[in-house]
Amino acid sequence: MADSPTTKKQATRKKGVKKRSAKSPATKKSGRVRRSEVVAVIDIGAISIRMAVAEIHAGGSVRQLDSLIQPVELGRDSFNQRFLTRGTIEKSVEILRRYRRTLLEYGIESTDRVRVVATSAVREASNRLAFIDRVYVATGLDVEVMDEAEVNRITFMGVMPHLHSAAFEDPRKIVVVEMGGGSTELLVIRGGNVLHSESFRLGALRLQETLRGSRATASARRGLLESHIKRTLMRMADQVRVDGPIHLVALGGDMRFAGHCLLPDWDGVSLTRLDTADLRAFADKVLRMDEDQIVKQYGASFLDAQTLGPALLTYSLLTERFSLDEVYLCEANLRDGLLRDMASGGDWTSEFRDQTIRSARALGRRFDYDESYANSVAELSRRLFTELADEHKLSQRFEVLLYVASLLHEIGLFINVQSNHKHAFYIIRNSELFGLSKSEKNLVGLIARYYRRAFPQPSHEVYRNLNRDDRVAVAKAAALLRLAIALNDTRSGRIREIRCLREEKRLVIVVPDVEDVSLERLAMQKASGLFQEIFGVPVLLRTTSTR
Repeated sequence: MADSPTTKKQATRKKGVKKRSAKSPATKKSGRVRRSEVVAVIDIGAISIRMAVAEIHAGGSVRQLDSLIQPVELGRDSFNQRFLTRGTIEKSVEILRRYRRTLLEYGIESTDRVRVVATSAVREASNRLAFIDRVYVATGLDVEVMDEAEVNRITFMGVMPHLHSAAFEDPRKIVVVEMGGGSTELLVIRGGNVLHSESFRLGALRLQETLRGSRATASARRGLLESHIKRTLMRMADQVRVDGPIHLVALGGDMRFAGHCLLPDWDGVSLTRLDTADLRAFADKVLRMDEDQIVKQYGASFLDAQTLGPALLTYSLLTERFSLDEVYLCEANLRDGLLRDMASGGDWTSEFRDQTIRSARALGRRFDYDESYANSVAELSRRLFTELADEHKLSQRFEVLLYVASLLHEIGLFINVQSNHKHAFYIIRNSELFGLSKSEKNLVGLIARYYRRAFPQPSHEVYRNLNRDDRVAVAKAAALLRLAIALNDTRSGRIREIRCLREEKRLVIVVPDVEDVSLERLAMQKASGLFQEIFGVPVLLRTTSTR
C-alpha cells in the first residue's frame, strides 16, 4: 500500500522536535499512559517497512512526531514462493537496525515502547518463524504477526474517530475498505455497529505479481486484472448485503495519493469526498502508463508507482459495483490504529468491547441459542469477575472473553445435546467473531468447552498447547462460568445482584432479595468443584435473610 505525497515528506525527520531522555517512562502493556511519553510503531508490510514515532499524552491523545518508510520485497517473495529469501530477510533486518538507531535519538531504548507488527507477507511465509527469530536476534525487536481479525480490530480503532467526526446524517451502511499490498480489509458499519468484518486475499502487489512476465497489451493486462478483482468483489458484495444506499470510505495510501492529485485543496487529514467519475478517469489514465511514466508525471516514488494502477482499478470497480457517485477518502492507516491501541495501554475500549459482544450475540442467534438465558449467565459472569478480581487477578481482556464464552456456551445444543460443550468449542473456534484473533477464539472456545463435565486436562490437545498463563486463565474463567450457570440454574434470571465475601477458608456468595435459593445452592454444590480446585476454597451460597 503506497503512501501519499504528504506522508512521504514526513519521512525526513521533523526539525525542532525535542529529543526525549532515555529515562522517560516505559509504556505499560497492561495499563494506560500516566504521563506523556514517546513511543513507536513499526509496520512490516508487503512492499515496505514503515515506522511512526509519536507522543502519547496522559489523556490518550496522540501527536505524531515522525514517519519513515523503506521499500522491501517481502510480498514478492511470499506471494510467489511462500518463502522469504535470505537476502530479503537481511534487508529487512538492516532497515530495522536503522530504525532502532532513529529511536535512540528520541530516547526510546526499551522495546516496551515499540510495537512491531507484520501482516500478510510475513503471515503467509512458510519460514515466518525464522524471520521473527532473526529480527529478534539482530535488533531485540519482537515481531507480532497479526492475523486478519487483529488487523480488522486495529483498522476499526483507526477509522472510527474519523467516522464520528463526519457525523453522517442518514442511516446508511458505511462500508470501509482498505487495500494493501497483500490483502483487502472490509468493515461494514451501521449506526456505529460493526455488521461484518473480513479480510480478502486481494492486494495490489499480489495482483501485480499475477501479471509478472506477461507480454500482453495494456488493454489485455487490464482485462486480466479486472477478472481477478471482480471475483473477489462479488464475494465482498455478498457480505455487504446492499439493501439501500451506502457510504464507501476508502482507506490506503493509493487512494490518498489519488486524493492529493485530484483534490489539491484537501488537507490530507479530514474525511473528504471524491467524485467517482474523476476516480475512474484517473485510474484509466494511470493504467495506460508504465511505472517510470507515473514517477515522472506525478512525482510519485517507484514504490507508489508499483501498486497505484491495480489499487485504483479495484476501488473504481468497487464504486461501479455499488453504483456510487462519490467515495470518501480518509487518512487513517494501520499505524494510526496501533498508536491509539498503545494510548489505551492495550486495553480494549468500551466501544470495541461492545462490538465484540454484538458479534457474539449475532453468532448465537444463528445457532438458535436461548438469548435471555445466555444474557443472564453472561451478566452473572461479569459480576463474579468484578467481585473476585483480587482472587483471579486476570486482565480486563479476560472479562470480555469470559462474557463472550458465557453467551455462547450452549450453542452446541444446535448440533446435539450430547457432547454439546465440545460442539460449542468447535463452532466458536471456526466462526467469525469481530475483533477476536484465532488464539482469542481458542480461549473463548475452551472456556465454553469446560462449562460442564470434565475439568481442563493435559490430554486435551488445544488446552495442552497453550502457554502456562493462558492455561491458568482458561481454568479460572471456566470456574467462574460454572458458578454463574449454577446461580441461574432455574433459567429464570431471578438472581441479578450478588456480593462475594471471604469468610475464614471459604468463599460466600450473598444473594440479596431472593428468599429461597435451595435449587441454586444444590447446583452450586455440583458446579463449584473446579473453583475449589483452582482457588483452594469451597463456595457457599447465602441469601441476606439467612441467619
